Amino acid sequence: MERTVPKSSTEEIDLYVRTIYSLLRSTTEVQIRTLEEVHQRINSSLHPDARKASPDAPAFFYSILRLPDCMPSVRLVVLGQSAEVFEQEGFSGVEKWQLVSARARRRRCFYDGKDTLACFIASRSDIDDVIPTLVAYQIEWNKMHFLLQSIPFDLIEDAGTKGRLEALNELAERLLMTADDLARFRTIWGPEFAATLHMIAHKRLNLAVRLLGGSLSQYWRATRAWWEHIERMEPDLVSRPVYFVSSNTHSITNLLSGFAISQEEELVAHLNASKNKRLREEWENIQSGDVPSSRENFLYYLLRGSTESQPAKGIAKRLEQHERKSGITRINSEHYFSIDAQVIDLCRLNPGLFDPRLADMEPDFLKNSDALILNVDYPLGFAAYHILTKIAEQINPILGVYIMGKAATLNGRLGDVMIPNVVHDEHSQNTYLFQNVFSAGDVVAYLLYGTVLDNQKAVSVLSTFLQNAQYMDVFYREGFTDIEMEAGSFLSAVYEMYRPKRHPINEIVNLYGVPFDIGILHYASDTPLSKGRNLGAGALSYLGMDSTYASSVAILRRIIQMERQRLSDGRD
Repeated sequence: MERTVPKSSTEEIDLYVRTIYSLLRSTTEVQIRTLEEVHQRINSSLHPDARKASPDAPAFFYSILRLPDCMPSVRLVVLGQSAEVFEQEGFSGVEKWQLVSARARRRRCFYDGKDTLACFIASRSDIDDVIPTLVAYQIEWNKMHFLLQSIPFDLIEDAGTKGRLEALNELAERLLMTADDLARFRTIWGPEFAATLHMIAHKRLNLAVRLLGGSLSQYWRATRAWWEHIERMEPDLVSRPVYFVSSNTHSITNLLSGFAISQEEELVAHLNASKNKRLREEWENIQSGDVPSSRENFLYYLLRGSTESQPAKGIAKRLEQHERKSGITRINSEHYFSIDAQVIDLCRLNPGLFDPRLADMEPDFLKNSDALILNVDYPLGFAAYHILTKIAEQINPILGVYIMGKAATLNGRLGDVMIPNVVHDEHSQNTYLFQNVFSAGDVVAYLLYGTVLDNQKAVSVLSTFLQNAQYMDVFYREGFTDIEMEAGSFLSAVYEMYRPKRHPINEIVNLYGVPFDIGILHYASDTPLSKGRNLGAGALSYLGMDSTYASSVAILRRIIQMERQRLSDGRD
């Protein structure tokens, strides 16, 4: 296997990162326009047409979905680790502002109702993510601002409010984009499509950003406060064995609680009452056996939509009550970064309600278990290191570390599952070699669409925008085809969990001696070698559920297997 440490960064990307952090040292506002030229110079794979006069629609989609909907009214974005930091710098009571969120990025943000957005950050990865996103957003907004100056008001109204196809085609042509791309803007903005285009036409964007503090010690304090809240809610975490999982807030619990399956009749009734013809047809095809899709996965998808869009129906409240009765406790993050957690008490679970893909393991023995699962909503980038390091300080023993998350693939397709055993980390410049407890056989039986690729090599990058063709070509030539943001940071923390020193820098690091499970599964959400092809460029559809749940099933089956062995060995 190729194990050469890759020489990855281009000079343009290095310059961009240095420029960002040198400017953010300022105690005053930094104008985003000062970063536009260096942003354009890197030729980002997510923003390849940044220099062109015509809009780069996929880059604009990507930015819009990773920023709150209030962005058209925002002038200043303020970044800080905690409410105390904001208070010290003169931004008092930010948590009393309007809570806002992005559709495709979890970050606690508050809008003052005027022109200021306050965002809580968990690590420098949030800076590496937010700043290029703001730059791309402003560049593409201002391109459309210029083009809209010559477009009559009536044409925008006809394409938006009235939805006339010929008007949409003409508007797209005058905006120098395809009709399909303009239709995607109409989908994203919904009823506000025409109003948003009018705002773009009348307002040239001139964003500013300010970083409050940003010291490593402040990140540590924020992480400690985040953990203390979890420990207060579930004090048993510090006295019982724990399986650590980083995934999402729905798949693990859905597989264990049985709630969605028990609510099939009501969920399907909501579906039939909806206007989503595509989903209704999919359910009919599942019922008739015309497609290989999972019935359970479909119900999980409907449950998520019901709890998010129809809270008045009481489903969300009943779900919480059912989960608590089943030994599943949800702990929402408060006052700090947006990383929720779930604590699952294995002995209180009802195996009779498990997903059928788990039931064949005869899990009744779990009633004798003293172990817990701590599942955290996967953190962004280097925050993974802070979080796992803090958890490892407080919990002993940790029986396994299981990581599931999105990744870009250079050799697969959307929905494929990648299983790495080599991870190069751009933060530490280390290349980690480890025994991944998962192989293709652990996932393939539960993946109805797509392919499982094991023995892969992954790279944990600084940011989605901080990549270009030269950057990816270097990794591709050296066999790194799995591009994501968290695995390397988690493995840096794993190193410190069993070695008596801090993780090294710029070394090939052998983690084969780790005395607990390490399992990493990535599902492909982006194919960066195909421009604009990513699940994040639009709403994550039902099709994205297959790889998510196949990976989640593999993780839970491994935990059940390990717990059976541990109990039979006398809890050694």
